[in-house]
Amino acid sequence: MKIREILNSQKAFIPYITAGDPDLATTLDVLKTLSDNGADMIELGIPFTDPVADGPTIQKASERALKNPFHMEDLFKLTKQFRDDGYDTPIVLMSYANPIFVYGYDAFAKNAVANGIDAVLITDIPPEEADDYLTAAKTHDLGTVFLCSPTTTPERLKLVDDTSTAYVYYVARAGVTGARDDLPQELQETLRDLKQTLKNPLCVGFGISTPEHAATVAKHADGIIVGSALVNFFERWQGEDLLSKIATLTKDIKGAIDA
Repeated sequence: MKIREILNSQKAFIPYITAGDPDLATTLDVLKTLSDNGADMIELGIPFTDPVADGPTIQKASERALKNPFHMEDLFKLTKQFRDDGYDTPIVLMSYANPIFVYGYDAFAKNAVANGIDAVLITDIPPEEADDYLTAAKTHDLGTVFLCSPTTTPERLKLVDDTSTAYVYYVARAGVTGARDDLPQELQETLRDLKQTLKNPLCVGFGISTPEHAATVAKHADGIIVGSALVNFFERWQGEDLLSKIATLTKDIKGAIDA
């Protein structure tokens, strides 16, 4: 799997954006901008009406996206176009369970892989309840990602690790997504311990907002996920201005991670 190859060979920058924010044409332009300016892989969120794990920034992104009709087939056309235009940057879909359950796990996994999607994180399906989804993902060779957090027990951490085939996503702080001014004081020690425990690559998100944050987290993680700091731009900028802002922050964060 290309995701594993990347994470095993370098410190990866993984930006997050919401599909369809504010429209699918913009999403395609942003995917290309991220890829052109240093993103090693991209998390692409499926907009949802009740994104309970997300803070105000990404909630607003879903609201903007859902002002237009949004269907799973539109998402697949988008990722296929990205591939057809010559981009091979891995895409990890991030979704709540409902849209995928309604579409059907097997059909979703089959069409996701056929249209250039490498892995999926379903935020509200715990591994204990994921048998049907895992069967579909394994059948179609779709990568899986599960979450762990500061409150995850050792027993559950092993289950998360065993059921993830792309990477384990560590939620760096309790609560919802959102840009923060600082990182949790205990984060570095926690990441060191996780790296010694997990067999999967370790990627870290929630509250990583600046190049300095990213460089700090990169000391003990394989991938650094930045969402709200980028998604904030969609509220204030459009067109070339939006792409320019995203390009600059992407280069700055990737540069800090590599340094």
